[in-house]
Amino acid sequence: MDEREMSQEHPFAPFVRILGKGKNGSRSLTRDEARTAMGMILDEQVEPEQLGAFLMLIRMKEEAPEELQGFAEAVRERLRIPAGIEVSLDWSSYAGKKRRLPWFLLAALALANQGVRIFMHGARGHTPGRIYTEDVLAEFGILPERDWQGVERSLEARHFAFMSIDTLVPRLGNIIQLRPVLGLRSPVHTLCRLLNPLAAACCIDGVFHPPYAPMHQKTAQLLGTRYSLTIRGDGGEAEMKPDSDTELHWVRGANLDHEYWPRLYNQRMVREEQLGPADLRRFWRGEIDHAYGEGAVISTLAAALRLLSQEDHARSTTEWIDQARECWNARDIDRY
Repeated sequence: MDEREMSQEHPFAPFVRILGKGKNGSRSLTRDEARTAMGMILDEQVEPEQLGAFLMLIRMKEEAPEELQGFAEAVRERLRIPAGIEVSLDWSSYAGKKRRLPWFLLAALALANQGVRIFMHGARGHTPGRIYTEDVLAEFGILPERDWQGVERSLEARHFAFMSIDTLVPRLGNIIQLRPVLGLRSPVHTLCRLLNPLAAACCIDGVFHPPYAPMHQKTAQLLGTRYSLTIRGDGGEAEMKPDSDTELHWVRGANLDHEYWPRLYNQRMVREEQLGPADLRRFWRGEIDHAYGEGAVISTLAAALRLLSQEDHARSTTEWIDQARECWNARDIDRY
C-alpha cells in the first residue's frame, strides 16, 4: 500500500476490530458479517497481517455457529458445481491419523460397495507425523479428483469420490497450510468439515476437542443439513473407538441429540509401534487379521448406517452392529 492508501481504514479492518476490542468490547461476528468477511478472504481482498489476526482472534474465543454458518455460505456462493451430481453421504477428513491407521476409510469403502454414493473431501500435510486419507487412498488405486467431471465419473464407477480442499476451494487449502506458521489450527479447519458442497442429505465428520462437537452439530443444523453425525473420534477423524465409549452428536431435522455408544472391547487395545498403510488393503482383502481395525470398521459402519437410515432410530446399538457386520462381510474383497 502507498502512503495515501495507508491513511484510510481498510474495508476489512472493522471485522478485526469487532473481534479484538478486548474482554468487554469484543463480540462474535453476526452471520452476515461473517459471510462478508469470508467473502473478502476468498476474493483475496485482505492483507496478510489482517488474515493472521482475524484467524487467531476467532481461534482464541472459539468459533460461534452463526460465524461458521456465514463462512460456509460465502464459500458455497463461490463454488461452481455442475447440476445433477447426487451423493448420499458427505464425509469430511481433515485431521489425519497419528496413533492408528485410518480404519474409517474401509467403512466408507464398504458402504460405497453397497451402492451408497459418498463424496469425501479433506486436506493433507498440515501437521507432521500424521497419515492422511489422500495418501492412503493411493493404496486402493483411488486418486483425488481434479474436477467435478472426475467426481461424477468416480461416483458412477465406484460410488466413491475424493477431492482435496486444494482443488475444492484452493484459498482455504492455502490457509490450512498456514498451521506451521501460525502455530495453531485456524477456524478454516472447522469450516471445511462443514461445507457439504454437494448438498448431501447426510453428513459425517469428526472432532478431537470436546467443545467442537456441539459447535459442529449446531452449525450443520443452521446450514440446513437434515441428518448429520459428529463423532468425537480417534485422532479427530470420523472413526469410532472400539476400545472406549464414543461420544456422538446427531442432527435429525429439528432435533439435536447427544449420546455415548458403548465400546466393543472391554480392554484397551495395544497400539502398533509402526503404522503400515498397506495393512488397510490387506485387511480389506482378508489377508490379515486385525482386532482393533475390525472393531473400528464395524463400529464406524454401524454409526454411519444409523445416520443413513435417517428416521429409523428404534433399533438397538447391537442391531446396528449386526447390520454393520453383514455389510462388511458382503464386501467385494477383490475390488481393491
